[in-house]
Amino acid sequence: MARARKSSSAPKKAAAQPARRRIRPLRWLLKWVLRAVMLVAALTVLWVLLYKVVNPPTTIFMMQEGRRLGEPVEHNWVPADNIAPVMLRSVVAAEDANFCTHWGFDMDAIRDAIEDGGTRGASTISQQVVKNTFLWHGRTYTRKAMEALITPVMEALWSKRRIVEVYLNVAEFDEGVFGVDAAARHYFGVGPDQLSATQAARLAAILPDPKDRSASQPTRFVQRRANSIRDGAATIQRDGRAACFEAD
Repeated sequence: MARARKSSSAPKKAAAQPARRRIRPLRWLLKWVLRAVMLVAALTVLWVLLYKVVNPPTTIFMMQEGRRLGEPVEHNWVPADNIAPVMLRSVVAAEDANFCTHWGFDMDAIRDAIEDGGTRGASTISQQVVKNTFLWHGRTYTRKAMEALITPVMEALWSKRRIVEVYLNVAEFDEGVFGVDAAARHYFGVGPDQLSATQAARLAAILPDPKDRSASQPTRFVQRRANSIRDGAATIQRDGRAACFEAD
């Protein structure tokens, strides 16, 4: 009779346990920060793309001014086709004569501002649209960095005519008066499509300091600036620098 095979009394080795994944807090944090940045970037692009076809109903600055004044601000959206063409030319001549030739930043103006020790402004209309429409007013580095990032995105997605249209509809023209429609009626009692070359130039002349300047009762300084803007508007029409935002 065959001997029964001895059963091994040695305990079986336990199955190898899978190695626990080591969590690296710094790597984990960086991964989620990167995901958050990508999400914010994607949402910002979608926001800019949305405002390409949807008119901004309000802005952060309008809401701040409404709360400060204790009443809603004067604002009514008007499409570029219902604004006198000379108004579009006037604001470009006043704020950004090279608007049609740059991609959001006027490098020549920036160099000139640096050489002058920062005493002159170098913001383009595109940068001002980003500040007025998507961001807030202030001189913080955070806002300036966001403005620098969003401006080329907007330039890539919007037409030049759309940029000027939005600019004229969100700019402040007096305390609690926003947009060219409210401004034209507030100062001259006319619609934005009825603005004359002189009226358009005066509105453009007060934009850098709308709370301390008046288009209907201009100081000598505003009159001189308006005359210069009127000549500049005619010049950019003649030399083609207004072609990118003129109606097709």
